[in-house]
Amino acid sequence: MPEQKRTARGVVGGLLGFIGLSAAAGVLVTATVTPALAVTGITANSAIGVFDDLPEYLEITPLMEKSNIYAKDGDKNVLLASFYEQNRVEVQWDEISQYLKDAAVATEDNRYYEHGGIDLTGTLRAVVSNQLGEDTQGGSSITQQYVKNVRIQKCESDTDNKEDLTKCYDEVAGVHYSRKLKEMRYAIGLEKEYSKDEILRGYLNISGFGGVIYGVESAANYYFGTSAKDVTLAQAATIMGIVNNPNLLRIDHPDNEANGEENGYALTKKRRDVVLVAMKHYGKITDEQYEEAINTEITPNITSPKGGCANAGANAYFCDYVTKVIANNEAFGDTQAERVSTLKRGGLDIYTSLDLRLQNTEGDALHAAVPSTEEGMKLGGTATSIEPGTGRILAMVQNTAYSNSKDKGAGYTAVNYNTDKAYGGSSGFQPGSTWKTMVLVEWLLQGHSINEIVNATKRDFHYQTCEGPANWAPGPKNSGDGGGSPGGMFSVQKGITQSINTVLAAMGEKLDLCDIANTAESLGAHSANGADLTHYPTTLIGTSEDTIAPLSMANAYATLAAGGMHCEPRAIDKIVKADGSEMEVPGTSCDQAIPENVAATAVQALTQVMTQGTGRGGNPYAGPIFGKTGTTDAYKDTWLVTSSTKVANAVWVGNLNSSNFTPMNHKWINGQLGSQIKFGLTQTIASKTFELYGGDPFPEADKNLTRRILKDVPDVVGQSVEDATSSLKDAGFSVSVSEDQVDSTVEAGKVASTDPAGGARVNSGSTITVYVSNGEGKEVPDVVGEKYNSAKKSLEGEGFKVKKAGSCEPGGDKNTVASQDPGAGETGGDGSTVTLTLYCGDKGDNGKGDGDD
Repeated sequence: MPEQKRTARGVVGGLLGFIGLSAAAGVLVTATVTPALAVTGITANSAIGVFDDLPEYLEITPLMEKSNIYAKDGDKNVLLASFYEQNRVEVQWDEISQYLKDAAVATEDNRYYEHGGIDLTGTLRAVVSNQLGEDTQGGSSITQQYVKNVRIQKCESDTDNKEDLTKCYDEVAGVHYSRKLKEMRYAIGLEKEYSKDEILRGYLNISGFGGVIYGVESAANYYFGTSAKDVTLAQAATIMGIVNNPNLLRIDHPDNEANGEENGYALTKKRRDVVLVAMKHYGKITDEQYEEAINTEITPNITSPKGGCANAGANAYFCDYVTKVIANNEAFGDTQAERVSTLKRGGLDIYTSLDLRLQNTEGDALHAAVPSTEEGMKLGGTATSIEPGTGRILAMVQNTAYSNSKDKGAGYTAVNYNTDKAYGGSSGFQPGSTWKTMVLVEWLLQGHSINEIVNATKRDFHYQTCEGPANWAPGPKNSGDGGGSPGGMFSVQKGITQSINTVLAAMGEKLDLCDIANTAESLGAHSANGADLTHYPTTLIGTSEDTIAPLSMANAYATLAAGGMHCEPRAIDKIVKADGSEMEVPGTSCDQAIPENVAATAVQALTQVMTQGTGRGGNPYAGPIFGKTGTTDAYKDTWLVTSSTKVANAVWVGNLNSSNFTPMNHKWINGQLGSQIKFGLTQTIASKTFELYGGDPFPEADKNLTRRILKDVPDVVGQSVEDATSSLKDAGFSVSVSEDQVDSTVEAGKVASTDPAGGARVNSGSTITVYVSNGEGKEVPDVVGEKYNSAKKSLEGEGFKVKKAGSCEPGGDKNTVASQDPGAGETGGDGSTVTLTLYCGDKGDNGKGDGDD
């Protein structure tokens, strides 16, 4: 709006104010230079009262600077995104072109190097001009302008709500004589503390250049794609012309009718030429330089900063995770608001753990296999990699595109499926059989062997937990290579390799389900929504209500790969503050979660999953690798979590709908069955990790945790076949029942004997043959020591046949029974034969008997 002409009353009032200002300014200068001369009359002058309680000089607080997040591409640091309220990069004196310095002084304060902070002549001239309605003039020295900008920034730093901010702006930048006097006082004090060059550098770094562009470095970057050190004369004059009226003269709106591309940015060019004329007038440039610059067209090369994570492309979800790490960690401020402010204003250079070589491979593979949208379902897919022994996150990708806008529709979301809800993630996903690894570790912690045999028949299972007894009836259905079979007597190793559910159900009977949950959390696997892990029997196979983020699963497997050393996931390697010093990176500590021998044994057991079991389809056969597959009920979620000694990785592909979803084994996606996508993805990712990082052999398993278990065979003679079978299986043996019944005095239909017999000590899992009684057996009498004829008579009287052995036993009384077979008390059937061995007598018969009757 054009400025209206001032009335006579207004001019008179303004001139009176001007006279007051002039007097106050004169007193101020005098007081500053020679305080003793200004004592008389100061207290009587109300204008001087504004200096009460003011410090000698203004404290210069750090500038608001943008923070940058970087990733690694080999040895190079690559900018992912910047965060700022004011897009500023503070630069040192020798990083600023002399053109910019000369343009500022020539245009804004040509007497800058001559006055002591206040150009009183310029100030008075500006006041007269303004009061008489002529062109508005600032009249402020560069030092005064710097003071005003410092105070404005302090308003923005210290004030949260809009109302207080407006009030603060008016106080430090409003058209008030008292404000001007304060500004002058501060300017004089400032020049006592800082050199002219230091103040000019501060002014060039703090000034606004339109929108959120602050400081000459960002202005040069943004408007011309260059640096403050390398700007041309024409570019420098343009930049210092913009500072006169930043939002009017900015050159990033080419469609602006008044100041756009079509008219050659006419308003900006006019002001630029004023700058060039001033530089020439004050001898800062030659005539030749002036002619060349003034005939140069304004040609912007707008280079927008990567503001916010949305500009990080396929790396946006990792970028978002980094911002959440900062927002959640007290190392960056006492409150979340302070931490966000640190990110946007602190000028931090944040160097992350992200390896773009692996990140790009994972992203390309995931997007090729799992589209962001799929007809008939809400499809999700993630892959994340972490370094064992450090927790450094090397890659984090998702099938969707990152966006905070709700208008984007399907295929876009700001929710990071890789991580916990507190870090911008979802509530997680059921882990399926990948959770069996947690049961395996607890099994080993309790001293059990992976070669121990358990009763994995489908049945009712009974558990003890910290919350009391629990039952699982009728137990889980089997999966993996166990299929829908009723199970059997299987080793733990086979159960893990083939992912047999009933094996894990049986293992749980010998463990406390609460201990399994505690072990899982110590490894790094916790609920994504912050809830405590449950202790239900279904947790044994990963199908309880617990939901886990892929990053947590990768972290748990990384703990095993690191010999049981758990490190929290870490996204930040180094932070350099605006002053060049390094900030201590929070969250870098590690702890020994489980003993090394347990970790090594678990790893060796899980390698068989990748070579012989359910995970072999994801094995790239490029180096040593272990892992575990996982599938949840109705194939809602599918997993494959793997690790080498160098990199652990979790792949998840599944449904984001909690109901009315398409089972992954019924859906073809990009030419492959949904339930099988995890294998190809893992192969590609693992191959790249071996290429980039290699992989060492895993440590050997602890022999005490892989030993064959010897157990005593229970004595089940006289029990029913059903009870005997149950007892033997509970003891860890397989059972075979002979089809033919045997003679026995035991009740018909009951167990007559076993082979091996009760009390024998044999390998756990051995097959025990059960023999069933026909009830027709007789107990053989004891005839040892009797004469042969007497013994024969006794045996035949009981219904047995008698046979004399072909040789005799030396010594004893001749024809006396030395031994019998079957022995006394043993069972024989009616008409069965008892063989008698007789003594030969004192002289013996050289082993020759009398022969049979």
